[in-house]
Amino acid sequence: MASNVEAPERWYLALLGFAEHFRTSSPPKIRLCVHCLQAVFQFKPPQRIEARTHLQLGSVLYHHTKNSELARSHLEKAWYISQQVPQFEDVKFEAASILSELFCQQNLVDSAKPLLRKAIQISQQTPYWHCRLLFQLAQLHTLEKDLVSACDLLGVGAEYARVVGSEYTRALFLLSKGMLLLMERKLGEVHPLLTLCGTIVENWQGNPIQKESLRVFFLVLQVTHYLDAGQVKSVKPCLKQLQQCIQTISTLHDDEILPSNPADLFHWLPKEHMCVLVYLVTVMHSMQAGYLEKAQKYTDKALMQLEKLKMLDCSPILSTFQVILLEHIIMCRLVTGHKATALQEISQVCQLCQQSPRLFTNHAAQLHTLLGLYCISVNCMDNAEAQFTTALRLTTHQELWTYIVTNLASVYIREGNRHQELYSLLERINPDHNFPVSSHCLRAAAFYIRGLLSFFQGRYNEAKRFLRETLKMSNAEDLNRLTACSLVLLGHIFYVLGNHRESNNMVVPAMQLASKIPDMSVQLWSSALLKDLNKALGNTMDAHEAAQMHQNFSQQLLQDHIAACSLPEHNLISWTDGPPPVQIQAQNGPTTSLASLL
Repeated sequence: MASNVEAPERWYLALLGFAEHFRTSSPPKIRLCVHCLQAVFQFKPPQRIEARTHLQLGSVLYHHTKNSELARSHLEKAWYISQQVPQFEDVKFEAASILSELFCQQNLVDSAKPLLRKAIQISQQTPYWHCRLLFQLAQLHTLEKDLVSACDLLGVGAEYARVVGSEYTRALFLLSKGMLLLMERKLGEVHPLLTLCGTIVENWQGNPIQKESLRVFFLVLQVTHYLDAGQVKSVKPCLKQLQQCIQTISTLHDDEILPSNPADLFHWLPKEHMCVLVYLVTVMHSMQAGYLEKAQKYTDKALMQLEKLKMLDCSPILSTFQVILLEHIIMCRLVTGHKATALQEISQVCQLCQQSPRLFTNHAAQLHTLLGLYCISVNCMDNAEAQFTTALRLTTHQELWTYIVTNLASVYIREGNRHQELYSLLERINPDHNFPVSSHCLRAAAFYIRGLLSFFQGRYNEAKRFLRETLKMSNAEDLNRLTACSLVLLGHIFYVLGNHRESNNMVVPAMQLASKIPDMSVQLWSSALLKDLNKALGNTMDAHEAAQMHQNFSQQLLQDHIAACSLPEHNLISWTDGPPPVQIQAQNGPTTSLASLL
């Protein structure tokens, strides 16, 4: 009798062993693995073995083949049979989890949601699976841009984790909710939530790596919150803490000891991914503050690490990190006078977006914004307008919308004949009242745009008022690039008014700051003013030196301009609809003239 009971176990374990051997072979022999698992059904196995085998087959077919219909059939059978078997939680909920993933992959979100809801409903006695399924459904709602439902689910998860005594997972749920509230700009709810998270994280005593990873999550949210608000100076203490925290994590060894509470069996990100994320927020800070060489250094480090990680890991978050890093470094290149390199990196972002429709959906507006900035740098104002208009159509993000409108206004100012459109735009970004976002940086930029318009219209006193407001705001938060631009424009105004001493007091520090950034356009502008100023003041030697500087900057910018416009990628400036073009045809030489600043 005993041998009859053990017999199915022996043949099942033998077939399972063969299947696993073929699955883990190098390269994997998936067909043979599937044959071994299918052979299990020939023995008319008991329900437990039947359900588990359907799950294994469904999982192998889903992860290693394109036969999604067969994978779905096996997973559905695993889910159905496992519900009839008592105390079979792992098979039951893993089947539900993978099956809902497969539904999402097939764009059957309306099939995935009820499946996850039912699994959540019947998993309350299984803390690990209950929390995991709540995270999964919240993520599904987030991908659908239904952040309210996602936040509700994360709140439910936080309360459940508290009840089952898992402060660690409670913190993960709350931090995830905080991240979504930041995305929704519900800042009134973010502050008390982050305060609570800070207390939970500091009080939690557990695995050191888990504790530090919670601190990294918490600090990343704080840093991005400050950066979204354009508070570059205020963020420095938080950023320093974050950088120290990631250094601590890199020295800690992963403990193999499993947590005693099954609800604690989660981690936010692998520490290698956290390192890239910290580099990324450091680049964002350096870019906003105008420390462009520092931004370049950290971008290089992050991209190098990303390349290594992508060889071993195909996680979509790595491509997202790569795109965001490239977006920031492209802006740096345009400021530092490396347009040709910027254009090639824009093309690289296009290629990454071609590989992932979701990545393109999330970054299309940013891509057209970057092309708009490139068009300004090569004086293609009609194309710049078309790119910014496309970007505005594609974004719902208020800060990005405001940034695009500010740049589009600068295009209309330079064109000089778009008064109606310009005034319509400026009404929507009036920094004196009802400014659309809370960003300190964008509001300071809006004052600068007003100053620039007043300068072009010859209303110099009004221009000085706006520019002094920009200076006050940019000095308060170390916005170096805005400071340099405001100083040189004020210097230009004083020069036009014949106040050469005051002009010199503005242009000299503008030149020093622009050299430190380094901002090629402001250096070109400042050197032209210094040449004329010194000539007017009778400083022949200084005038000659400034003229030589101006000549050098002009040559560098002209050579870079010709190089950029000669690239086949330059034709991207005409792309305003649909996915990025797959191939970019070369064109015969540059078709634009060197941008004049004024």
